[in-house]
Amino acid sequence: MKNDNQSAMQKEGVRAIRPKVLFFDVNESLLDLGNLKKSIGKALGGREDLSPLWFTTMLQYSLVSTTAGQYIDFGAIGAATLRMVAANHDIQLTEREAKEALSPLRSLPSHPEVKEALRNLRNAGYKLVSLTNSSNEGVAMQFENAGLTDFFDESLSIEDVGKYKPHSDVYDWAAKKIGVQPHECLMIAAHGWDIAGALWAGWRGAFIARRGQQMYPLAPLPEITEPDLLKISEKLITLKN
Repeated sequence: MKNDNQSAMQKEGVRAIRPKVLFFDVNESLLDLGNLKKSIGKALGGREDLSPLWFTTMLQYSLVSTTAGQYIDFGAIGAATLRMVAANHDIQLTEREAKEALSPLRSLPSHPEVKEALRNLRNAGYKLVSLTNSSNEGVAMQFENAGLTDFFDESLSIEDVGKYKPHSDVYDWAAKKIGVQPHECLMIAAHGWDIAGALWAGWRGAFIARRGQQMYPLAPLPEITEPDLLKISEKLITLKN
């Protein structure tokens, strides 16, 4: 019991101290997927309700590729899995049509509170780094179109490590790339699987509880859970150096 109490106290002590680097997931965490969901729904015969199924299928097969030791571009996986979902619902969808349906992915707007939150975090002295499953080219275009480029000190893509989040190697690689220890990193994401992967890799975490998103009940809890990034930024700014 004494060891458990010491561990809890040590963890609370760490949580009261600012992390050295804030890492951000991009899609759905910073960027609003609304236009993409509409495009996906249109491609699936007006079945916008199938968009979440497509997204989870895309994530599933990105992890299939990682587990099998293969790297395939996220966009290619997205188009392939969109055709799989269409076929399972007796919808005819060509490869070209699938790729066209994904085209809004590169011009998504940020969620309303994101720019203010990022600005406040930068002004508070935090180092901001994006860490995404999208390609380097893809996230560069996303940030340019959404007006987010100048908020980040660095932008990292799993393309450079050849494995998808939430594989622990991705978080280990990202920490080494930036030159910090795992416990000095804090992952901010709207996906329970991303937060779980970061925490299991020894990182800290903050969960953006956007509508339809849940934490994985079998994973450790992040130190911050709020409905939007602005509220998360307010808590992070109060932490001591």
